Amino acid sequence: MAITLPLIAVDVDTGEMAWYFQTSPHDTHDWDSAQTPILIDGIVNGETRKLVSTAARNGYFFTVDRVTGSHIATSRYGATSNWASHIRDTGEPNPNPDKEAIIPGALVSPVEGGVANWQPPAFNPDTGLFYTQENNGFNLLYLTDPDPRGSMGLGGKDRITVGSGGNALSAIDYRTGRTAWRHAWPRGGGGGAGVLTTAGGLVFTGDGSGNFVAFDATNGTLLWNTRIGNISNAPETYLLDGRQHVLVAAGTQLFAFVMY
Repeated sequence: MAITLPLIAVDVDTGEMAWYFQTSPHDTHDWDSAQTPILIDGIVNGETRKLVSTAARNGYFFTVDRVTGSHIATSRYGATSNWASHIRDTGEPNPNPDKEAIIPGALVSPVEGGVANWQPPAFNPDTGLFYTQENNGFNLLYLTDPDPRGSMGLGGKDRITVGSGGNALSAIDYRTGRTAWRHAWPRGGGGGAGVLTTAGGLVFTGDGSGNFVAFDATNGTLLWNTRIGNISNAPETYLLDGRQHVLVAAGTQLFAFVMY
């Protein structure tokens, strides 16, 4: 038995489930969908569609029709994710049985915290790109209880983190799942912060090494940075007296920057 928490749509009038999509079929790695999905009104093959996209903890990116639940795009965005053997015709990754916990240990990526987690991604309708942190790493997963009655769900195993696969900020085309650009963080750094994108064509986030950074939303060129400490939230923007500001938290402090 595995724990599987899919992307679901619920009819707000009746409370009934309208559809579901399994981002991690037969999930034995704790990759439930804690990450934030984004609603997109986009165009696919010349047709206007109401969509939802998510960069899942398991290292795969998905776009589905949010009205019907039909699959639009699936891609692997986690650079080292190795737990799936292939993508099913339905768009769901197919679990590789060799990546289950075994007594001598199975090398599995990503770590059980995921390639992404609760930190929110961002979407820019002008660029058509979905921006997300990408944190890559490896576990050794050991089966500690071979009796299936004791190893149901996420029990009966132990894990050891054995290395990083490098971390990055990725910009993904919501229609195809292809990565348009990718900015690798310095070794030892990792994007632990959420992401903000603006109508002015910028992307703000933290680099995991104490810097608050801004990129060109179209091509990923690094435009600006300041060292304020590790970012602990997603940046926010607001207009005050005709001037746009960006607000961000680092530790227990708040920093506000004027954009123009």
